Amino acid sequence: MKFLPLLLGAFACLAAPGFVHGQNWPQYRGPLAGGVDATVPLPTTWNLATGENVQWQTPIPGLAHAAPIVWGDRVYVATAVQPGKSELKVGLYGDIASVKEKEPNQWRLLALDRKTGRVVWNTLAHTAVPKVARHTKATHCNSTPATDGRRIVAIFGSEGLFCFDTDGRLLWKKDLGPMDSGYFVSPAAQWGFASSPVIHDGKVIVQCDVQQDSFLAVFDLADGRELWRQPRKDVPTWSTPTVVTAAGRTQIAVNGWHHTGGYDFATGRELWKLDGGGDIPVPTPVAAGDLIYFTSAHGRMRPMRAIRADATGDITPGDSGQANPAIAWNHDRRGNYMQTPIVVGGRVYGCADVGLVTCFDARTGEVRYSERLSKTSEGYTASPVSDGRHLYFTSELGNVFVVPATETFSVVAKNELGETCLSTPAIAGGALFFRTREKLIAIGPRG
Repeated sequence: MKFLPLLLGAFACLAAPGFVHGQNWPQYRGPLAGGVDATVPLPTTWNLATGENVQWQTPIPGLAHAAPIVWGDRVYVATAVQPGKSELKVGLYGDIASVKEKEPNQWRLLALDRKTGRVVWNTLAHTAVPKVARHTKATHCNSTPATDGRRIVAIFGSEGLFCFDTDGRLLWKKDLGPMDSGYFVSPAAQWGFASSPVIHDGKVIVQCDVQQDSFLAVFDLADGRELWRQPRKDVPTWSTPTVVTAAGRTQIAVNGWHHTGGYDFATGRELWKLDGGGDIPVPTPVAAGDLIYFTSAHGRMRPMRAIRADATGDITPGDSGQANPAIAWNHDRRGNYMQTPIVVGGRVYGCADVGLVTCFDARTGEVRYSERLSKTSEGYTASPVSDGRHLYFTSELGNVFVVPATETFSVVAKNELGETCLSTPAIAGGALFFRTREKLIAIGPRG
């Protein structure tokens, strides 16, 4: 086992007509998990020491990889607060060990003023000793919250699914059962849950692929009522589902090893499935136009592939490298382990754990380049985001590499966050919001 998963979960813009978005970043990787907000150019350089292009820095208690989300004038972030300072081991290593914490954690949801970074409210949602262990690179709060501007939902691992109003009041909660995620070869190695909830059309979607009794489910956002639940048979995964509206239907696309697939949003009926790939699926599906992009890694395979949105039935090819009417293109050995890819300007960009960025033509899969971000050895877990002009790749050491969103590779800037960072940043109003080990940092023009 060369690398190990960081359960973060656990998206993009193919220049879809009219896709620019702006202001709100309501879930993991923003609207439809695209990772792109092209409305306002973002700074390519900043300096925390001098304050250049730094709007504010706010300490955030606890240990968590849940990414920030933004709606209107508020930034929301979830965290797990424990006594003392918890160990976090970053970098490229293959240890499958777990951290079993015996002290109670406080799961909290915070709201900050988007312009100033002031904490508006800090709600205690739940206090308990964690029911499962976490990986040495993970936390007890990996899942990113989601909001529709009226309600905010958050998964706090095995503690359940929680829904709040925009004043931080708890509206309802659901017990999802033990979210026991870990290496299927060694079930005792618990790594922590990371798939994030998704809100669509007044409903909450959760993908719970765990050691036993896995499922995909949809709940009513207003009251938490379960609308449907579809059992799944796969190894534990850490990816977030993606809602895809294309080919005359709305489906929920999910990543997996034995069961990558699409489910009807309204009923949960399975539309298509695909067996094979990396055996520790983490990245989230990326939808753009009439294609859905999937990647996974670990074990024998690490594919990057494009699936047609109108796929039906079992589309598993006879040979892993084959395309078929449902698989537009496939590369068996060019996929990603941790990072979700991003699609900008008709190109798909994927980044491997070691910082190897590969650029594909989104329609044909032709490789435009495959280059390292840096000569130094550092891990990459946070997924890239873009303003449509540049791509922002964040290393676990807190180095942010800025790359042009073109088919020619270069690094136009390297910026430091001053702390480790394994969370995917948010974009809103021309600013980047980075969640580091101990802070939330807003990067953007001052004044």
